[in-house]
Amino acid sequence: MSTKKSALGKGLSALLENADTDVTSKTGVPGSAGVVGSVAQIQLDQIEANPFQPRVDFDKEMLQELADSILQQGIIQPITVRKLGYDKYQIISGERRFKASKLAGLTTIPAYIRVANDQGMLEMALVENIQRQDLNALEVAISYKRLLEECALTQEELSTRVGKNRSTVTNFLRLLRLPPQIQASIRDGGLSMGHARAILGVENIDRQLALYHEIMEKQLSVRDVENLARERGNKSTNRKKEEQQKNQLSFEFTKIQNILSSHFGTKIQLQRAQNGSGKIQIPFQDDSDLNRILELLNY
Repeated sequence: MSTKKSALGKGLSALLENADTDVTSKTGVPGSAGVVGSVAQIQLDQIEANPFQPRVDFDKEMLQELADSILQQGIIQPITVRKLGYDKYQIISGERRFKASKLAGLTTIPAYIRVANDQGMLEMALVENIQRQDLNALEVAISYKRLLEECALTQEELSTRVGKNRSTVTNFLRLLRLPPQIQASIRDGGLSMGHARAILGVENIDRQLALYHEIMEKQLSVRDVENLARERGNKSTNRKKEEQQKNQLSFEFTKIQNILSSHFGTKIQLQRAQNGSGKIQIPFQDDSDLNRILELLNY
């Protein structure tokens, strides 16, 4: 198990050098040299898409550019597939190259052939996807979340798999706590990772959205947003402290609050202002609990 983790941590290329995962050295696939790392030419119509592919949108224009490049230069980096049966394969990584090759009118494609179960395949596809240079921050965050949830990894294991510091992984995952409108802006390139991290310094969703709109309207820099978030965060903290101090009860009234809580069998909230006014809150869980409290009040 530790061997697999370290291989994935170094990237998909390290996994491909592992003889235990290599099929070409054991099955005599036509076109392979029979050694670890060899590449087989596979018919495109024998390959099916990866159902676990994290990326579902492929830019048509960029796909056409890649197809044109393939016609001129050929495929520089082979795709990776797993063998499902006789003359049947499924993509582990390289679906963009696969689609561009079909667009270019090719009939075969160079491929590494590996063995992987479904979970292992998902894990490899996600790790390979994360290592791409053109992913936006939200796509990375979603892939991290899928690795945690669908592959049952801890954050420590995840950081090892993707070769990133745990703090970096945590910062990406925090983006998924932002309101959908802000997440969409990150996805579409309207908001940078730095801006998004600064917005997370504001705890309230309404304040986060207000700050986001201010960023977009005034074209604020990351440093500007960090300063605003710090300032507004401090105001919020000070407000909380003031409210806590305002609602702080003396020893005598705290004792009364505890007596009432014990009598009614629920946590009573006693609030008292400096002028002597105040209120008592008696929470209840359901109708039955309310009837119990009313009986104690002789209602």
